[in-house]
Amino acid sequence: MTARVLVVDDVPANLKLLDAKLTAEYFDVLKASSGMEALEIVKEQPPDIILLDVMMPGMDGFEVCRRLKAMPETEHIPVIMVTALDQPKDRVQGLEAGADDFLTKPLNDLALFARVRSLVRLKMVTDELRMREATGQRIGALGTKEGDSILLSEPGRTLVMDDRPTSLKRITETLSENHHVTVAESQQELIELAGAGDFDFIVVSLTLQEYDGLRLCSQLRSLEATRQTPILAIVEEGDTPRLVRALDMGVNDYLVRPIERNELVARARSQLRRKRYQDYLRDKFQQGLELAITDGLTGLYNRRYMEGHLATLVEEAANTGKPVSLLIFDIDHFKSVNDTYGHAAGDAVLKQFADRIAKNVRGIDLACRLGGEEFVVVMPDTDIGYATSVAERLRQCIAAKPFRIDEEGRMLDVTVSIGIAMTNGPKDTVARLLERADQGLYRAKREGRNRVATEAA
Repeated sequence: MTARVLVVDDVPANLKLLDAKLTAEYFDVLKASSGMEALEIVKEQPPDIILLDVMMPGMDGFEVCRRLKAMPETEHIPVIMVTALDQPKDRVQGLEAGADDFLTKPLNDLALFARVRSLVRLKMVTDELRMREATGQRIGALGTKEGDSILLSEPGRTLVMDDRPTSLKRITETLSENHHVTVAESQQELIELAGAGDFDFIVVSLTLQEYDGLRLCSQLRSLEATRQTPILAIVEEGDTPRLVRALDMGVNDYLVRPIERNELVARARSQLRRKRYQDYLRDKFQQGLELAITDGLTGLYNRRYMEGHLATLVEEAANTGKPVSLLIFDIDHFKSVNDTYGHAAGDAVLKQFADRIAKNVRGIDLACRLGGEEFVVVMPDTDIGYATSVAERLRQCIAAKPFRIDEEGRMLDVTVSIGIAMTNGPKDTVARLLERADQGLYRAKREGRNRVATEAA
């Protein structure tokens, strides 16, 4: 894995040593000898991760980290603080400043490289989601970010497994102050709870007596329901090989026994924040997808989605011989509705029209707005006879009840003309099918409107 690493240290020898070690592992290394220089480099050449010394003259590492996390363009860059300080309060201070980890000198190379790779993987996921969100905002499909209220507005839901009673009590009591905590008694129970529940993060001991903690973490990473759920591992001090393997398989963060309460709180908060931020980005991306394939006014699928879906069905029909029928609707004299009552009334008619169509077709049928006052229903595995009966029922449904066009309760009678076509053999195409349905629609209009017509292939 290649990544750009910014190393910040005021001691030239330390810079040179870390540069050599990281370069040997094929990382691209940037160097800064002060906090201000680091902030300038980050603006010009954004790194994938920052190794930040704490004790520096002028601006210490805590202040540099706080400034990085306060800027929207750099808040997502992982920061590992590197220092000779080894007291719990120092780690907590670093985590509260926004650091993702806190490593003590002299550094263990295996632990350092594993942590760098782990955090870079997480950043790559976040970068992809941020890119998709930015694209959605540029095309107008998404609004701007609502802010930090989405990240920590509600308590987190955490699942815990530790077979040491004293340790388990400490973890549950500490986390229960700010989160909803569920305890799993066995590996099977943990997997079942994690798969069924929407947990924000999972705390797992890697030193379980009856179960393999690493295998348990591997199972959580392999299940679809828990693949994105942060895992906070509990390890013994000095158990570097186990920690390295855990980080390599996707464990997000870790705590070393004996567990320090404030550090547990800080690391839990960090994981909850990252999880909710990524969930927010994924939700926004999903909304963007939905907006890209649906009509904003009616909520039905749009023409772009319909054409892709219809192409798939026509191809399947060519292979299986099962027919596909297509209904095209055009609201009669719709222009006069807009001209007489205004566009607000026209929009009200379109919304109600779409709602009646959607409620009167099968689950496998696809209702779409083609554009303007034209709509389409795609009916897989449906012959022309059944499609005609459905079209007639829909025509009657539209004509039977007037449409409400304003808040005062004014009503308007609306009718619709419908054209129908069915696939015709293995060489048929989407374009030909749409053209034949259009011909049926024109015929229905020529013959007086408010009727259903088919056009032979």
